Amino acid sequence: MTQATELVEGYRAGTLSPVEATQAALDAIERYDGQVNAFVLVDAEGALAAAKESEARWRAGRPLGPGDGVPTSVKDALWTIGWPTMRGSTMIDPAGPWDEDAPSVARLRETGAVILGKTTTPEYSWKGVTDSFTYGATGNPWDPTKTSGGSSGGSATAVGLGMGVWSLGTDGGGSVRIPAAFTGTVALKPTYGLIPLFPPSAFGTLSHAGPMTRTVRDAAALLDVVTGFDPRDWSAMPTPTKSFLDGLDDGVAGLRIAFSADLGFVENDPEVESLVRAAVDVLAGLGAEVTEVDPGFADPIDAFNVLWWSGAAKVLSGYIVDNRVDPGLRRVAELGAAYTASDFLDATAVRMELGTLMGRFHQQYDVLVTPTLPITAFPLGQDVPDGSASPDWTDWTPYTYPFNLTQQPALTVPCGFTAAGLPVGLQIVGNRHADALTLQVGQAYQDATEWHRRTPTLEAR
Repeated sequence: MTQATELVEGYRAGTLSPVEATQAALDAIERYDGQVNAFVLVDAEGALAAAKESEARWRAGRPLGPGDGVPTSVKDALWTIGWPTMRGSTMIDPAGPWDEDAPSVARLRETGAVILGKTTTPEYSWKGVTDSFTYGATGNPWDPTKTSGGSSGGSATAVGLGMGVWSLGTDGGGSVRIPAAFTGTVALKPTYGLIPLFPPSAFGTLSHAGPMTRTVRDAAALLDVVTGFDPRDWSAMPTPTKSFLDGLDDGVAGLRIAFSADLGFVENDPEVESLVRAAVDVLAGLGAEVTEVDPGFADPIDAFNVLWWSGAAKVLSGYIVDNRVDPGLRRVAELGAAYTASDFLDATAVRMELGTLMGRFHQQYDVLVTPTLPITAFPLGQDVPDGSASPDWTDWTPYTYPFNLTQQPALTVPCGFTAAGLPVGLQIVGNRHADALTLQVGQAYQDATEWHRRTPTLEAR
């Protein structure tokens, strides 16, 4: 599959066409989406019209930006002018009005990206898989009977099957990284505030937006496009003054990499751990100084759940809640509604202590490497894997949500496949604001491996 950076090079040279690239993406949607349910809205006519305009700009030597003509999708949690943002919910009126773009979507339009449509999400992006009463369940490109993960599962599956070259997702507890790990794709949860958000999330400052791609290079290129100060986000960071592609190929020689196989409290599937350890050996072979060490914190799941379930309660507070609402969302919202302000502040204190601990940890180590998930994709239509002792999605995502609490950049890259043919992800966590370095480590790994080049063999129906 051609990547975004390759498309742009081809557009510039006149050897590739935005119209052809867009038609190829639309053909892939037609071929595969009936099996995996990645899209809730596709605007083929609008996409082809935008691609023709992009082609004219490239021929005239006047592209709008580095994403001009790149076929793109957007998770149906981000506002889009003229298109409803249903968030997988039956409670939202599709009539709108829909007269404002989210900041990242506005940046896509400003650069001339071709927006194909919107991708699936569970109701209000509340859990780590992608299904809803409104749109059904989203399958995995490698096995449509398995979950894509979530909550940005539609975006991950779309990218994995070439239904658009890159996508924008959101991540409040792992929601770009979980599905990327399950689908063998790449995703970055950047430092909080680097990609502005509007409207603000009911889940507060846990929620990030992030690029979802097939390669680290494309993730860096998309990050260049969607960053930029926006006054609607009170916590938005200043616009970066340097491209995230700069220094991407500087390698890992001499970098101090901490490797934690289990964070001190996680039990991994043996195949997952073996593949992750092999990936860490690759980084060591590239000259990194690898130390196996745990960061030294206990599982912050209770604190995260207080914050996340409180957000779920806020989501439902303005609606008449009935059996059209995801029963799991109803359950955790009831828990969240019972928390006190003191409970919330206690959880926030845990969050701040964890942030301090990781800030000190990164004085010794440039990045922390872990598995992205302790398991591989499980059957479609379930919130948790078979045999789970808990009904909560946070029970099987112990590597992702801690770094939403700390707001650090966290990247996942594919690092192998199990005997059953399911992808495994390697997570690279950087210090706050060290997004470029985090991407640099991921790029070095991808330069040395071929896992990201594998493509699903899903047959057209």
